[in-house]
Amino acid sequence: MIRLLDRHWLLTSTTYGTWLPGDVRGFVSPAPVDDGLRLELHNIPGTPFDADMPALVQGARARLKGKPVFFNRQQADLIIRQLRETAEYREWHLLAASIMRNHIHIVVSVPGDPPPQTLLQSFKSYASRALNKQWPRPENDTWWTESGSKRKLPNETAVKLAVRYTYHQHGWLARTAFAPGCAD
Repeated sequence: MIRLLDRHWLLTSTTYGTWLPGDVRGFVSPAPVDDGLRLELHNIPGTPFDADMPALVQGARARLKGKPVFFNRQQADLIIRQLRETAEYREWHLLAASIMRNHIHIVVSVPGDPPPQTLLQSFKSYASRALNKQWPRPENDTWWTESGSKRKLPNETAVKLAVRYTYHQHGWLARTAFAPGCAD
């Protein structure tokens, strides 16, 4: 049985410059619609998302302020330790986390109903501080993309599935799970 608090989230963030708008893998950034004059954001779970817009990728790549950021195993281990520390300090329950070369997934249970952007920003901010103490800052001055995905998990089944998804990510460099039986 997972000990859940009031709200539960699956948070995801990519590293700087590694998953640009227009990417063939899909994206949820604002993208031009048929008339080319308006932008729409296709970010509702269960609905189609945008993918494979080469001109959009080229434009985003041209605006990068530095090289893309990729984590190594030592950085991933440090990030996991910092995620645990941040969750403990904030009195959040870190249920699972995986660090890959170019993105992270975090499953967290929190008291109350704080804005999910606050949760993701806290994790990324403290991880950045820890990274900056041990490695030179990236040339663009940030490790992360600006925002990220914040999916509310409505019930225990969704939490268990998110923990399993997070823990079993392909290509993980570091991972953790504190939800007994969920990562199996």
